[in-house]
Amino acid sequence: MARETILVIDDDEDIREIVTMYLEDENYNVLTAKNGKEGLSLAFSEKPDLIILDMVMPDLDGIEVCQHMRKKISSPIIFLSSKSTATNIYTGLMVGGDDYICKPFDSLELIARVKAHLRRNRIIEKTNTQDNQNNLISYLNLTIDIAHFKVTLDGQEVILSPKEFQLLALLAQNPNTVFSGEELFQALWGAESLGDYSTIMVHISNIRKKIEQEPKNPTFIHTIKGMGYKFSVK
Repeated sequence: MARETILVIDDDEDIREIVTMYLEDENYNVLTAKNGKEGLSLAFSEKPDLIILDMVMPDLDGIEVCQHMRKKISSPIIFLSSKSTATNIYTGLMVGGDDYICKPFDSLELIARVKAHLRRNRIIEKTNTQDNQNNLISYLNLTIDIAHFKVTLDGQEVILSPKEFQLLALLAQNPNTVFSGEELFQALWGAESLGDYSTIMVHISNIRKKIEQEPKNPTFIHTIKGMGYKFSVK
């Protein structure tokens, strides 16, 4: 199997060097960028398998970079930031980030999260090559093409982050089944991941804004109070 490529975007040279060292020790191919503009150029030209993105940078900050990337790139994005407030984490996830690690970070945690995201992407790609009668899900004006990692609403493509797509696909493949936030978190991030189950709430909110005509009165993803979420099919 070809080595997977990871793009590290951070204006701090020391951070770039240490993250590169950790990743190369795990046999990943690493690209680095010292600012947002350089990072966007590399992301679009090299199409890395995963992106590690600093949230605070002088030219384009991580939020702006992520927003630009999500117009064309579905690779997992892990934010790095010295800001660990709930607001910063929420903002990072809302613009399309898949994970958030606070500085200073532990090398084992960083590698564990990188491996978890890449492993799930490999599973998705493997599943997409297999025949599956549930690969195309259509309900009302929404179509989810599992095989091609594509969602359309009224015939127009909807751009979702990898985690948003995985979450929507999981719910839609199990219509009218209620999943707790913990169950969804474990399914998408795995038992080895460290995180807050409220992350699921953020991703659900993101998905609703993209596929629901009235996000506060959803047609597809319903909240079951005290229990979790379900994809409703009448």
